[in-house]
Amino acid sequence: MIKTAPLDVSKYLHDETDIALFLEAAAQEAAEAGDHNIFLAAIAEATKAKGMINLAKETGIPQESIRQSLFPDANPRYEIISKVLDALGIQIGFTAKHTAKTAS
Repeated sequence: MIKTAPLDVSKYLHDETDIALFLEAAAQEAAEAGDHNIFLAAIAEATKAKGMINLAKETGIPQESIRQSLFPDANPRYEIISKVLDALGIQIGFTAKHTAKTAS
């Protein structure tokens, strides 16, 4: 039997662009699957790339509070997610799910 190890995505998140693309893909996958845990797990991976100690200092949020907010089935406060994403150098954007058809 072949032994495999879990992939540590955080090793591949070198800068804000990498993190933004990763989180965008995770948000899309989470929306399609109807599972917010996918997005929380992706944010957790991004926090590992940045370093939890640094992130806690930048956000002013204790490490344990950040970790608990990213546990599966957590219901994190927007304030925490917003501060974490800001410290990661990520800006949230919105697009219309369905575009209205223009009248001809």
